Amino acid sequence: MKILGTGLSGLVGSRIIELLKERHEFDSSEVDITDRDKITEKIKTSNASIVLHLAAKTDVDGCEIDKDSKEQGEAWRVNVLGTKNVALACSISNKKLIYISTDFVFDGENSLADGYKEEDRPNPINWYGQTKYGGEKIVQNSNLPWLIVRIAYPYRANFAKGDFARGIIAKLKRAEKISAITDHIMTPTFIDDIAYALDIIIQRNVTGIFHLVGSQFISPFEAAVLISNIFNFDKNLIQKTTRGKYFKDRAQRPFRLALKNDKIQQLDIKMRTFEEGLDEIKKQMESL
Repeated sequence: MKILGTGLSGLVGSRIIELLKERHEFDSSEVDITDRDKITEKIKTSNASIVLHLAAKTDVDGCEIDKDSKEQGEAWRVNVLGTKNVALACSISNKKLIYISTDFVFDGENSLADGYKEEDRPNPINWYGQTKYGGEKIVQNSNLPWLIVRIAYPYRANFAKGDFARGIIAKLKRAEKISAITDHIMTPTFIDDIAYALDIIIQRNVTGIFHLVGSQFISPFEAAVLISNIFNFDKNLIQKTTRGKYFKDRAQRPFRLALKNDKIQQLDIKMRTFEEGLDEIKKQMESL
């Protein structure tokens, strides 16, 4: 399959290429998606049948700073208007659009037992979540075949840009004390699983919304303890803290971001738990 991608040089996109380059032909667009004419020309002239749209402003606190600028701010221009430009170009050139979204479209008020399913109504509580949900609505209202894939707290074994898991690993390796939140729930997702799941989704030509997330709900504190156990670090370096203290004067974070992946499992796609993902990245790190 020929796939045109935006944001393929990032944390998630670059790993997708690494793992799927033997199965699909990737065309990476370095065009500014906020420039309608340029991105339209790029998508129209590409012989790809699918556009994988990863490009986004994902800095939660940086997006919150943009909130006062509203539609003039970078977060809105990239995450909403940029997505609108990509969707319009896909519609003009009759290409399928796969939009990578986020768990932050939810408010985090669900119970852990319920979790968030694909059909649950988003209600973002910060500007990053609002702009990504704005992108979702544009995709859903477009007259083209589309997929919305929500991911959460992606991590991998090696990349220039850090992620939450390698950030903890690096600090504990240096014997630094860390503060880990006890009252926040996340659904960490191994990026290799995202890549392989996308491969299956593309092959099956499905449409709709999917939660392409890991199979374990966990707090940052519990995640740090798991990391210390698997990598044999000193767990006494891990100190408990709360969301209120850790995120003081920063963008509001949803409380319980427990996303269910039952729908993706019905396609016989296995998404690893955080513990299973850590075991794999440890092996990959040791083999480097």
